[in-house]
Amino acid sequence: MSILTPEWSAGLYLVAAACFILALRGLSSPRTARRGNLIGAAGALVALVAVFLSARFENVPWIIGTIVVGSAIAAPVSRRVKMTQMPQLVALFNGVGGGAAALVALLELSHVDSPWSGLAIAFTVLVGAVSFSGSCVTFAKLQELMPTRPITFPGQPIVMGLLLVGAIAAGWFVVTEPSLLVVGILLALGLVIGVLFVLPVGGADVPIVISLLNAFTGLTVAASGLVLGNVLLLVAGTLVGASGTILTRAMAAAMGRSVTGIIFGAFRGGSTAGSTAVSDRPVRSSSAEDVAILLGYAQRVIVVPGYGLAVAQAQHTMAELATALEAKGIEVVFGIHPVAGRMPGHMNVLLAEANVPYEKLQEMDEVNPQFKTADVVLVVGANDVVNPAAKTSKGSPIYGMPILDVSDARQVVFLKRSMRPGFAGIENELLYEPQTTLLFGDAKESLTRILTAVKGL
Repeated sequence: MSILTPEWSAGLYLVAAACFILALRGLSSPRTARRGNLIGAAGALVALVAVFLSARFENVPWIIGTIVVGSAIAAPVSRRVKMTQMPQLVALFNGVGGGAAALVALLELSHVDSPWSGLAIAFTVLVGAVSFSGSCVTFAKLQELMPTRPITFPGQPIVMGLLLVGAIAAGWFVVTEPSLLVVGILLALGLVIGVLFVLPVGGADVPIVISLLNAFTGLTVAASGLVLGNVLLLVAGTLVGASGTILTRAMAAAMGRSVTGIIFGAFRGGSTAGSTAVSDRPVRSSSAEDVAILLGYAQRVIVVPGYGLAVAQAQHTMAELATALEAKGIEVVFGIHPVAGRMPGHMNVLLAEANVPYEKLQEMDEVNPQFKTADVVLVVGANDVVNPAAKTSKGSPIYGMPILDVSDARQVVFLKRSMRPGFAGIENELLYEPQTTLLFGDAKESLTRILTAVKGL
């Protein structure tokens, strides 16, 4: 016997849905993101309580046991994960969500009572399987457990097309003559399609595919809501699917490319390749002391952070350097590219963690006109987002991507570990410009030396 009446259950579901909507609103800004995340978690808790108090369960100990085990695994993993590994964590969580939706639909096969419910089950199984296996491959690529470059083989588009035709045929049989064998075949096809879907994607495109797969998972959750007759799953899944789609399009636009070009670019040479080739062209390098002098006598400095800053965990040292420069009357702002790092907002969160004021973080459109008046631009771990090839080299895989106009500055200082190319796998012509100076080494160590020298001026 359920404790809550249907009316009370519906009311709690409404509260949970409102929390999810407010959470998305909060996540739209770094200033309110933490609060939005807490509101979303509260909504999930309300939904969980509503389900437990309104449904009849026959295996409560098993359900509670799985929740305890899952929490025991997820909590420490989430707390220990580094900011640089956040996209990998998102990929895994997303894959688990898609796989869970597919399994739920598989278990509901015996309750198919109409073509519409059969269609919902077929869709959930197929797309959930694609999301699960595709997310696993994106995790492996970002974690460098497999090559990050695009992986293709002769006839791959034909194989992909045949698999899709087979999946559609299997889905049709699920709708007309549902059976466990057919659903199993559909599940297997979905897993293979997910792998082949992500293999041709490489380099900086992988995070965009994570966002797209997140949208897929949202759609499978919404379809699960139809299968189970649960309005809250339908609402939550639709929100995730819509937000994931919007984010995917925004990330693709920030790179100046189409979603189809990102997914299928490897077949026509338009995907980022993730090369590790090192150039032997001469560059102008400097010492930390020389960079400190350059910064100390500037009037306006723009800092461009990138993935290298995150890898070195140098955000606190960078914030301290900015404070030291401001104490000398030097204006310091941070120029943030929409896809700096490996996910939108990556740099904002990283610098907020170091207590850099939000008003110092300026988006690309706001900061680009200011580079012409900057005395020094300090690029810390960024590469592709400041590469002039995006504007000048039509054959480049990043051609057309909006970039930060760092080349307009009077002096540019690059903090790099080595001459290894960025995630797109191409040389950055800005490194060889006469106004550019390079300081090689770990970003945190380099910034510490610069900070010491600046304080001594």
